[in-house]
Amino acid sequence: MASTRTLGLLLLAVPLSLQAASPKVSEFKLDNGLKLLVQEDHRAPVAVTQVWYKVGSSYEHGGITGISHMLEHMMFKGTKKHPPGEFSRIISANGGSENAFTGEDYTAYFQTLEKSRLGVSFDLEADRMRNLRLLPDEFTKEQQVVLEERRLRTDDQPRAKLGEQFNALAYSNSPYKNPVIGWPDDVSKLTVTDLADWYQRWYAPNNATVVVVGDVNPAEVHHLAQKYFGSLKPSRLPAVKPRTEIEQAGLRRMIVKAPAKLPFLVMGYKVPVLNGAAQAWEAYALEVAAGVLDGGNSARLESRLVRGQQIAGNVDAGYDLYSRLPSLFMLEGTPVQGKSLPELEQSLLEEVRKLRDEPVTAEELERVKAQVLASKVFERDSIFYQAMQLGTTETVGLGWEKVDEYVDKINAVTPEQVKQVAEKYLVEDRLSVGYLEPLPIPEGQTAPEDKAPLGGQHVR
Repeated sequence: MASTRTLGLLLLAVPLSLQAASPKVSEFKLDNGLKLLVQEDHRAPVAVTQVWYKVGSSYEHGGITGISHMLEHMMFKGTKKHPPGEFSRIISANGGSENAFTGEDYTAYFQTLEKSRLGVSFDLEADRMRNLRLLPDEFTKEQQVVLEERRLRTDDQPRAKLGEQFNALAYSNSPYKNPVIGWPDDVSKLTVTDLADWYQRWYAPNNATVVVVGDVNPAEVHHLAQKYFGSLKPSRLPAVKPRTEIEQAGLRRMIVKAPAKLPFLVMGYKVPVLNGAAQAWEAYALEVAAGVLDGGNSARLESRLVRGQQIAGNVDAGYDLYSRLPSLFMLEGTPVQGKSLPELEQSLLEEVRKLRDEPVTAEELERVKAQVLASKVFERDSIFYQAMQLGTTETVGLGWEKVDEYVDKINAVTPEQVKQVAEKYLVEDRLSVGYLEPLPIPEGQTAPEDKAPLGGQHVR
């Protein structure tokens, strides 16, 4: 779930009780363990299909980092029934679009098609779920594609490079310390055998959730799922090690030097998430805290640090309560010309201190809650995003029902609860700080300023 910082202010006047009824989700489970979630949306004659596997970079260990992302690329390289390139050609010939993405906690494949073509999507996805051909020549070519992607998106992007090294600093033993795309040496040494083992281990109907949202009938979708996925054999899935992050014992700090136009600051506090939280309300209170800091022009960071003190050119806060493992409450930004990274850091620390020492105002809390309601209305415009929510919450182990609980849980958060989580978690002993210090840009070259290092998905 995107933090409340990304939400609009258009429904401030709408009563919080005026929440549109949540769309009905029909859940089915096939005998082989595959889960099917279907949500009807009849506004347009299209359907989105997403196949989610419970495997991503947080399932990997040292030496094979990036294998989940590498396998995602190879999933488009064909089966005996559909040779390389045929999958995408068929989707295109049926007027659809398709792609995939890998995250820390999942790998997902998706298509958008006219509703009568749903069987085309199911046929292709069922085939590659169990019948992928990992051809050595295709693997060698795609390995170079991934390494080049790494160079373009991370090695040559100063903020992405900071983000990658920051995660390696902030986490000691959590698998979140590793980049989704993998460390370059690991990626370059992956073999076809490595990928075949990973595929056989995790790509199975009993480790997958198929999500369909659109102009469909749930019973008919269930029938199609039985037809195409029902005969696939399940696997004996390995138990997932907990890999619990050790307790941090003090402030961590790093400097990354790279050719860049502007300095950049990233800060992260270790915090719990909804999955595994001792008290679920803490995760929702942290979500509200992110919204208080960074939820539009009237939020604290924008109004105080950008327009007020004029110390930051841009500044953000973020938190993902839907991670599979404990995560980070993030702050990041760029100082304006004439201001330094330490000055921006101190200003952000002061805003965090105020969260700890002073309850947020009723007006701030109502603003955040109104934004949450607005987002629930606006996000229904996208059937793809509706499917994303269902797939994410189901795959990280929360269950898709958590999507429907979100607004009510946010509405129940009190100023005192926001203060409590700030006092408990937004403290120095849980903090890591990273600076990007610009080096001169070599003559004749440019140093693109990419997006901030929050986030972890890699799209094919």
